Amino acid sequence: MITRGATADATTGGSGVRNLRDAGGVGSLRRGALYRSGALHLLTPEGARELGDLGLRTVVDLRSIREVADRPDRCAGLDVEHRHFPVFTEQSWPDDQVALYPYLAEQAGRATVAIIRQLVTPGALPALVHCASGKDRTGVVVAVIQTLLNASDAEVTQDFLRSNAALDLTGSPAGATIGHGTRPVTAAHLLHAMVWIRSHHGSVSAYLQAAGATEAELEALRRALA
Repeated sequence: MITRGATADATTGGSGVRNLRDAGGVGSLRRGALYRSGALHLLTPEGARELGDLGLRTVVDLRSIREVADRPDRCAGLDVEHRHFPVFTEQSWPDDQVALYPYLAEQAGRATVAIIRQLVTPGALPALVHCASGKDRTGVVVAVIQTLLNASDAEVTQDFLRSNAALDLTGSPAGATIGHGTRPVTAAHLLHAMVWIRSHHGSVSAYLQAAGATEAELEALRRALA
């Protein structure tokens, strides 16, 4: 069972949820406020009970419109507000991992701002953010939020790389060719995303403000999650 503030990764097991873990414990982001995972389309009654034990109030789906239509989240039995903030509206993105991450950074700003506005809504926490496997789109969005909460690049990268063990992705990136869900992540991938953000905007805060966030909203997020 995953409990509030858990540090262990969760695979599907009897829950139907892959790559579920607490995004807190880095920087000033407290534990038990923000979780991350893969999609909930295989969520079992046991998994729903485990998520309910976390006290979840919000589930945010980052997947494309097509992905959500093909494999909708199973949130029956969960007392949550389900929100869809796609990073990519269409199911189309670069196949190459090196090219994917700068593109993710370029495209993820608006979805991240929408998430921030949801998270600062009274009663929205704890929240769970997910995409398909919880490592690429979720990885960049969570890294941005963790960085905003004063996490160092080393802390953010260490958490980002935990998806490999959680998803049993131990092969080399070059050897994995069947879709992004089968490919492990590397520190260089996240670095490419963060370099894009900083080279184009100077900082994570400026990146989010360029996507529509106000400084007041960013400060409200810091207060809510710290």
